[in-house]
Amino acid sequence: MNSFFKIAIASALVIATLAGISAQIEPVAEPAVSQQGSRGREVEAIQQTLKDYGVFYGEVTGYYGSQTEAAVRRFQRYNGMKETGIADAAVLKKLGISVGATPASTQANVNLLARIISAEGRGEPYEGQVAIGAVILNRVEHPSFPDTLAGVIYQPGAFTAITDGQFNEPVANSSYSAARDALNGWDPSGGAIYYFNPAKTTNKFIWSRKLITVIGAHRFCA
Repeated sequence: MNSFFKIAIASALVIATLAGISAQIEPVAEPAVSQQGSRGREVEAIQQTLKDYGVFYGEVTGYYGSQTEAAVRRFQRYNGMKETGIADAAVLKKLGISVGATPASTQANVNLLARIISAEGRGEPYEGQVAIGAVILNRVEHPSFPDTLAGVIYQPGAFTAITDGQFNEPVANSSYSAARDALNGWDPSGGAIYYFNPAKTTNKFIWSRKLITVIGAHRFCA
C-alpha cells in the first residue's frame, strides 16, 4: 500500500471518529418542563398559580392532566402566547415560577398565604400575622391535615374567613411580608397547629388544645 492510500485511509478514520464524537455530544432539544402526564411539586405550583389567576378550576393535585393542560392553554391565550398546553420555561417565567420550583418557593403561594393571613389576622400585630402563616404551614407538614398549602387553606370548616367571605377582601400589604417570613421559616407560634380568638368561640375542642403562646387576640395551641 503506497503512502497516498495510507494517508487517505488514516484521514477517513479520523473523520469517522470525529463524526462519532460529534454525534455523541450533539445537544438534544430541552424537554418540556411540565406537560400532560407530569407529576410533582412543580405541577402543584403551576396549578395553584393558575388557580390564583382564575383559569384553573380543578383541585391542586400535582398531576398534570387534561384540566391543567386546558388551564395552561387559557393562560397562554390570555397572554398572547402560542397555545401548546405545555408549561415550558417561558410559561413558568410568565407565571413567576422557577424551573423545578416547589410550591413554597413560588409567588403564587406567597399570594395565597398572604390572602388567608390578611383575612384571618386583620388588625393583629405583625408577629401574630406571621404566626397565623406558620400555623398553616405547620399543618401542611402534620399528618392530621392535607399536605398542600391549598389543601389546608380550603379544608372545609378550617377557617372562618373562607366561609364568611373575608378571604375575598383586599389583602393588606403587611400580609405579604408576613407570608414570606413564615415561608422562610419564622414561627412565632412555637410549632402550633391551632389558633383561635377566645372572645369569639366557646368550642370545647379548640379550648381543650394545649396552649403554647398568646399573640395579640389569638391563642396558639398544639
